[in-house]
Amino acid sequence: MSCFRLSSIVYRMFFCARRQTLDARRKEYMKLKIKRLRDNKDLELPHYASPHSSGMDLRADVTEDILLKAGERTLIPTGLSVEFEDGCELQIRPRSGLAIKHGISMVNTPGTIDADYRGEIKVIVINHGTEDFVIKRGDRIAQMVMMPIIRAEIIEVDVVNETDRGEGGFGSTGT
Repeated sequence: MSCFRLSSIVYRMFFCARRQTLDARRKEYMKLKIKRLRDNKDLELPHYASPHSSGMDLRADVTEDILLKAGERTLIPTGLSVEFEDGCELQIRPRSGLAIKHGISMVNTPGTIDADYRGEIKVIVINHGTEDFVIKRGDRIAQMVMMPIIRAEIIEVDVVNETDRGEGGFGSTGT
């Protein structure tokens, strides 16, 4: 199946369904099981902040403040592990407020939590800002978004079709 055909199918599946179908889908949820790995009941579980939120905030499960100096990165635990059905991933993304106000982001963005991972969710944060930043217990450090995935069928070939772009890489289509 060509990527164009596949993208057309995906487009129809997610964007062109009748309103009745969309309304019905809004009432369907993928179950996300969340396990606390430590005694951290003082921290809120991830949840949607509004009816139209796509992301759920993750909080820092640290026992003491962490000083993140300008230009440094560190691994922040959340104290949580998750379980959900195959066919989806959890994407771990930076929070826009931290990025614009303090220059705080993630090194690998988005991070991916696969359906078969059962370890602790940890977030690699980086301080792109010019000032040190303190991460405290319970701070909202990232957000997670559940996304459907499409798995590829791998086909080894000797030749791939030529295109106008060819081997043009970084910046080859303009800046």
